[in-house]
Amino acid sequence: MESSSSAKLQNSNERSKFREATVDLIAGSLGGAANVFVGQSLDTVKVKMQTFPTLYNNMFSCFKTTFAKDGIRGLYAGTIPALAANIAENSVLFAGYGVCQKAVAWAIDIPKVQDLSPLANASAGFFAAFFSSLTLCPTELVKCRLQAHQETQGLGNGKSKVRSVGPWVITREIIKNEGLKGMFRGLVPTFAREMPGYFCFFGGYELCRHLLTPPGKTKDEIGAIRTIICGGVGGISLWVAIFPFDVIKSRVQVSQAASQPMMKMLFHIARTEGVMALYNGLGPTVIRTFPGTGALFLAYETSRKFMNEFCDKF
Repeated sequence: MESSSSAKLQNSNERSKFREATVDLIAGSLGGAANVFVGQSLDTVKVKMQTFPTLYNNMFSCFKTTFAKDGIRGLYAGTIPALAANIAENSVLFAGYGVCQKAVAWAIDIPKVQDLSPLANASAGFFAAFFSSLTLCPTELVKCRLQAHQETQGLGNGKSKVRSVGPWVITREIIKNEGLKGMFRGLVPTFAREMPGYFCFFGGYELCRHLLTPPGKTKDEIGAIRTIICGGVGGISLWVAIFPFDVIKSRVQVSQAASQPMMKMLFHIARTEGVMALYNGLGPTVIRTFPGTGALFLAYETSRKFMNEFCDKF
């Protein structure tokens, strides 16, 4: 009888862990989709400014030129791979974040994940980003190539307009010219961007939630507006901390020449173009990040709460 009760308890715990991981995965997917729809046009501006810093004077010039040449479609170039990238990344990221929170709680002997400090949550985000980077790199590569397609095809041949291509054409070209390993071009800069970036991302988000939680309430009860603010703070914390590595990643992925070691490329850009070249595109990134990551966390927290309440009824 006792062994039967123990087996039932073990099965119940396993189902609970599976449910939590599934809920985090689905909620992360919905958050990633919300982030893309809110901020994709400014992400296109960011990639163009990072990759071709001499072509555009500022973000407004880049936005205006892109819209004049390619219209709304040009500003939303790469939306399909961006959706794929964000859904894949955020589903793995948030599922991994939940698992890493439990691992960190176990390592520092904290009985409940809800009692983790902002620093402990930041550490969980750091480790979770390793796994999400593996899903992000190939789709981010295709997105960057699509966003910079007008410039890479038009430069040097005098064309003012070039043929539009889709994500599948770009993917086939990469595999044909570089093989399957070409789909992971820029993986090291992606790790260098994502892991410390998500340390700041989750650290900033959780610290802001901690500070904005009214007395007598939990972090899950702060409401939609405060959740959006906390998400925006987390997103800006990420980008300000790791933006130079994002510039390198974009250039490595858009360029089809043999890439240099990451730190060598960083110092080369700083020496030949100036330190500020490492922050080309930061303006549109910050502008899109606050509402984008605010929408991400609002969608994540709201859908997660809804799914948990729904599952509790059965």
